[in-house]
Amino acid sequence: MMKKIILGAFILLLAINASAQEINWVTFEEAVALQKKNPKKIMMDVYTNWCGPCKMLDRNTFKNKDVVKYVNDNYYAVKFNAEGNKNVTYKDNVFKNPSYDPAKANRRNSSHEFARFLQVRAYPTIAFFDEELQLIAPITGYQKPQQLELYLKLFKDDKYKTMTSQEAFNEYYKAFKPTFGQEGK
Repeated sequence: MMKKIILGAFILLLAINASAQEINWVTFEEAVALQKKNPKKIMMDVYTNWCGPCKMLDRNTFKNKDVVKYVNDNYYAVKFNAEGNKNVTYKDNVFKNPSYDPAKANRRNSSHEFARFLQVRAYPTIAFFDEELQLIAPITGYQKPQQLELYLKLFKDDKYKTMTSQEAFNEYYKAFKPTFGQEGK
């Protein structure tokens, strides 16, 4: 009888975990099409397969329930492998990875033209685009939920447009009161 109860509890925990809300990731092309119907900003996770901090960002930040809800409500979320082989069309330009080596798919590979265009210099980088597909800013490095919250709200509410100096950003940073929890799920 006890084994049945433990097994039942285990199955229930698996079901709850499996139904946990996740970020609705779409391709860049899908996000562009969605923007035409319902304009929202785009948050693009620029990652590589071998990047440890990228995996931490997925595991710790992008699974945080507050991050998931805020991103799903306010952004189109895109995952982009900066060393992948998928072509990306941006403003009538097609970006490729002509030196891509399939044998290195899970190791360091050549950098994608789109990653270079976005001026990505380290991984992970989160690139934010406005409703007209203009790049707002690439944010480099691992971000904890409350660190990412600052940028999610800064860009979503267009507060960045009023910041004309580093001092203005520093004031915003000091005054910012995060509300996202720290738990992973």
